[in-house]
Amino acid sequence: MLQAIVKKGKVLAEKVPAPLVRKGGILIKVVNSCISAGTEMSNVDITKKSLVRLALEQPENVKTGLKMIKETGIKKTFSRITGMREGGKPTGYSISGIVLAVDEEVTDFKPGDRVAAAGAGLANHAEFVDVPKNLVMKIPDSLDFEKASTVTLGGIAIQGVRRADLRFGEFGVVVGAGILGLLTVQLLQLSGIRVIAVDIDEKRLAIAKELGAELIINPSKEDQVKLITNYTGGKGTDAVIFTAATSSSHPLSEAFKSCKRKGKVVLVGVSGMEIKRSDIYSKELDFLISSSYGPGRYDAEYEEKGHDYPYAYVRWTENRNMTEYLRLLSEHKIVLDKIIQHKFGIQNVTEAFQLLNNSEQRPLMVILDYGSIDSDQIVSLTQHSRKINIKAVPVLREKINVALVGAGSFATAMHLPNMKMLDNKFQLIAVVNRTGHKATAVAKQFGAAYSTTNINDILSDDSIDLVIICTRHGEHAQLTLDALKAGKHVFVEKPLATNQKDLKSLQDFYDRDGEKPLLMVGFNRRFSKYAQEIKQHTQKRINPLFIHYRMNAGYIPLDHWVHEEGGRIVGEACHLIDLMTFFTESKIKSISVEELTPTNGAVSSSDNKSIVLKYQDGSVCTIEYFAVGNKSLPKEYMEIHFDEKSIVMEDYKQLKGYGIKINEIRTSGSEKGQLEELKALFESLTEKDKNWPIEWWDMVQTTEISLAIQQ
Repeated sequence: MLQAIVKKGKVLAEKVPAPLVRKGGILIKVVNSCISAGTEMSNVDITKKSLVRLALEQPENVKTGLKMIKETGIKKTFSRITGMREGGKPTGYSISGIVLAVDEEVTDFKPGDRVAAAGAGLANHAEFVDVPKNLVMKIPDSLDFEKASTVTLGGIAIQGVRRADLRFGEFGVVVGAGILGLLTVQLLQLSGIRVIAVDIDEKRLAIAKELGAELIINPSKEDQVKLITNYTGGKGTDAVIFTAATSSSHPLSEAFKSCKRKGKVVLVGVSGMEIKRSDIYSKELDFLISSSYGPGRYDAEYEEKGHDYPYAYVRWTENRNMTEYLRLLSEHKIVLDKIIQHKFGIQNVTEAFQLLNNSEQRPLMVILDYGSIDSDQIVSLTQHSRKINIKAVPVLREKINVALVGAGSFATAMHLPNMKMLDNKFQLIAVVNRTGHKATAVAKQFGAAYSTTNINDILSDDSIDLVIICTRHGEHAQLTLDALKAGKHVFVEKPLATNQKDLKSLQDFYDRDGEKPLLMVGFNRRFSKYAQEIKQHTQKRINPLFIHYRMNAGYIPLDHWVHEEGGRIVGEACHLIDLMTFFTESKIKSISVEELTPTNGAVSSSDNKSIVLKYQDGSVCTIEYFAVGNKSLPKEYMEIHFDEKSIVMEDYKQLKGYGIKINEIRTSGSEKGQLEELKALFESLTEKDKNWPIEWWDMVQTTEISLAIQQ
C-alpha cells in the first residue's frame, strides 16, 4: 500500500506492507483522509532540523540519548537515531473509509460499513489502516467520505466548545480562523452564542463572517481588546477559544485582556506560554486546556483496549463527540464547502504538502483521495499479500538466514546491530512488524530482502533458518510455537511464556517424538564476560553457593503494558533466575517470596519483591527486585560467596575478587552478553557445539519459577 511518510522536511508516498487486524481492531480501506495543516506542517518542519538543533530545542531528548549511550554505546545509539531519521515517520490522524475486517471481539462493526476514524499513529494517511474500535465511528448514510474524513478536527473543535461551557446568548471569541477556528465558529453559532472571530488573514475572516461570526477583527490592523470590550457593552467576552498556532505569547495575552471578569480562555491550539499575572489575576480568569478529541484521549484503557466510559457519567467521550460531529455534517448544520479547498490523490501527497507550505497560496484544508471500492472487493483486499520486496539478498547456506518478528526499540538498538557485527554468521532476510512502515524502515536500514506485517510470509519461506521474536511479552509463546511448528529455529526474547497454559503448549511440542528445531530464550546475562569469568571459579567450588543479587529495576507507571503481560518478574527478573541456575547447575528445591506492602496506589507490590531460591545442591540465592529505588543507583549488583571466597560484580562494568584471584574485568558500559549469546546460538545452529546454548529443562525451570513468584 501507499502511505505518507515524513522524511527530512518532505512528505513522500512510500510503498509499505498493509496492516492486519489487531486485537480489538478494525481494518479499514481508506477512501479519504484530511490533512491537518497546522499540526502536520509543524511536524514536517521538525524533520528538517539537524540533531544539534533538535538537541538545543529539546534538552529532555539529550538525557534520553545519553541514557541510550550508557546502555548500548555510542555506535549503537547513533545507528538507532540515524535509522529513525532515515526511516521517517507516518503522519495523519483523520480518515474515512470502508471496513474490510474486524477482530472477533468487535461486535458493533462489520465488513462493508462506512466509517470515519481518528488517532495519530493509527488513522494515518495510508491506503489501509487498523484502528481500535473506540476511535472508529459510523458515517451517516447521507454523508460523503470526503467530508467525513474531517472527523478528528470536528472532534477537537467540539471538545473546545464543551470546555468553554458557554450558554445561549453569551459572547464567545474565537482566536484563529483556521480549520479549527472556522469549525468552532459554526459550533458556537449553532449553540446560540454570539461569535467574534479574530485572525490576521482577511480571507479567513471573510469566511468566518459568512459562517456566522457577528464581528470579525484583524488584530494587525485593529485594537482587538478595545473592539471586543465595546461590542460586549464594556464588559468583555464570556470566553475565548484559542485555536491559533503561534510561538508568540502576545495573542494569548490579548485573549486574557478580552475577557470579562470571571471569564475564561480555552487553549485548543498552540501558543507561547509566557503568562503575565496582571492579565489574569485581577479578573480572576480561568485558563483551561482542551485535550484533543475529548474524554478518553491518551487513556490506553479507552483507546487501545476498547473500554468505554459509562454514558451516564461521561456523556461526551471522544467517540461520542466525533459521532455528533458527523451527524451535524450530515444535516448540513456544519458546512465545509468554503473550508475544503484542494484535493489530491495519495500518490501526489508530496505536492499536497508543498502547497500547504506555500505562505501565499496556502489552502485551509486539503483532502487526500485513495479511491473507493465495491463490496465484492472486500474479501480480496483482506487476503492480498503483505510482503514488500526491498532488494535481492542471496541466500547463503554458510550463514544463518534470519527473520525478525517485532521491530521494536530493543531489537533495533541491540540485536540487529549485533547481527551486523556478526555478518559473517547471520544474514537478515525479512522483518515482520505490526506496522508496515516500521517493518520497511528497519528492513531497509539493516539490509533485509523484504518486509511484511504477516508472519505467515516468513513461516512459509524456506530460506529462513531462524526466527528472532521481539514482540510484546504476551505474544512470545504463541509466535514461538507457530515458528517451531513451521520447522524454524527460534530465538525468543524473554520471557518464554507469560502463563502456565502457554508454557505447557511448548512443553507438549517438545514432548512429542521426532526431531525438533532449536529454541533459545534471550537470557543473555549468563553469556556476558562477567558471568563467564565467575563460572570458571564457581565450577571448582567444594560447597554450595550463597548468592545475593540486587536489581534496581526503576519505576514504570502502573498502567504500562509490562505490568499486564506477565508482569515485571516474569518479564525481567527471569534474567536473574536464569543466572542463578547457570551458576548452581542445579534443579530448584524451594521458593520463598516476600513483597512490599504499599501504603497507597503509587507503587505496586508486584515489582517490589524479595525472593529466596533454594537449590537441590544446597545453594541459596536471594534476589532483591525493586522499583522504589533511586535511578542514580546502578541497576544491577551481585555478590557470590563460597569456600571463604567472594566475588562482587557491579552493573556488568566491574568485577572484583576477595580471597580469590580472578580476572578483574572493567568496562566503560554495561556488557550484559547480548553479542555473546548470538555467537553461542550460531555455534549450536551450525553444530559446532552439539548442545543448545541453554538446555530445555533450564529454560522451563526459569519460566516456572518466574510464574510461581509472580502468582
